[in-house]
Amino acid sequence: MAFRPLHDRVLVRRVEAEEKTAGGIIIPDTAKEKPQEGEVVAVGTGTRDESGTVTPLDVKAGDRILFGKWSGTEVRLDGEDLLIMKESDILGIVDGSAEARKAA
Repeated sequence: MAFRPLHDRVLVRRVEAEEKTAGGIIIPDTAKEKPQEGEVVAVGTGTRDESGTVTPLDVKAGDRILFGKWSGTEVRLDGEDLLIMKESDILGIVDGSAEARKAA
């Protein structure tokens, strides 16, 4: 993909929501909420302070993040639905693998 966000913006791919609950109930597509977790695809160069110094972003490509329900702008690039959001819309970085989170 040939897209690079500008300044303090981040390109995010939503993580697919679970198909079943912990009890085994299958959730239909119409009842699913959009997930608030995603993977960072690309990041901008950072913000400039008053002196002109560039401050790099805290997130990097490949990080799994949590963001607010109404955060970002939905875009379609190369047939894929993605989000562009400011770094300030990101609530935090999720550490550890998916298998470790499911086991907890």
